Order: sequence, then structure tokens, then C-alpha cells
Amino acid sequence: MFQDATFWVAVAFFVFVALTFKKVGALLVGGLDQRGDRIRRELDDARALREDAERVLAECVKRQTEAEEEAEKILAYAREEAERVLTRADEEVQVAIKRREAQAIDRIAQAEASALSEVRNAAVDVAIAASRRLFEERLARNEQDPLLDSSLNGLSAMLN
Repeated sequence: MFQDATFWVAVAFFVFVALTFKKVGALLVGGLDQRGDRIRRELDDARALREDAERVLAECVKRQTEAEEEAEKILAYAREEAERVLTRADEEVQVAIKRREAQAIDRIAQAEASALSEVRNAAVDVAIAASRRLFEERLARNEQDPLLDSSLNGLSAMLN
């Protein structure tokens, strides 16, 4: 058996296979370990990226919520301001209407006073014209007016 060449070829083959398997196995295991480490690093990187993405998403959602709240506040303020402006404008319109009404009433009163004055002046003019005509008629007839005589006597008494 130890002298048989087949035996020694078989032993050499098994030693060769064992050494080769040990070296190839070490290379395979090393390659697999390296690949496993690379995959593990990629998974860790992916996990870190996912956590970063979730953090950024949470931040964006928070900012969006804050922006929506701010927009609601701005809209509420704008509505309140619009109501204040409308109220102020309504008050100003009411004041302007009252002022114009008062001006119209004043103008009407002035027009009435002017018309009354014109009517009085016209009545005085008519009375003076009528008196003049009466006096002229009486003077033309040489009649004496007792009322005129008493007025002249009263005037002379007042002047003295």
C-alpha cells in the first residue's frame, strides 16, 4: 500500500485538494467576508440615509404645518383688517353723508332766508310804490292826510 504509486497519487491528490481547498476556501471566505462587509456597509449607509430622509421628511412636515398655521394666522389677520377697514369706511361714509346733509340743510336755510328777504324786499318795494302812488294821488287832488299830519307832528316832536 505505501509502495503503490496509486496510493501516493491519491495521498498527493488529497493533500493537494486539502491545501488547495484551504487556500481557495480562505480566498472564498475572505471574498465572501469582504462582500458581506461591503453589503453591511451599504446597508448601514442605506439605513443612515433612510434615517436622514425620515428626519428631513419630519422637518419638512413640521415646516409645512408651521407654514399652514402661519398662513391661517395671516388670513385671519387679513380678514380682521378687512373688517376694520370696511367698518372705518362705513363710518366715514356715514359721517360724509351727515356732513353733506347738514350742508344741504344749511343751503336750504340760506335759500329760504334769501327768498324770504327777497319777498320782504319785494313787499317793501310794492308797499313803497303803493304808498307813493297814494301820496301822489292825494297830492294831485290836494287832500290832506290826517295820518301823514300826525306822523309829521310826531316826527317833529321826536326831533325836538
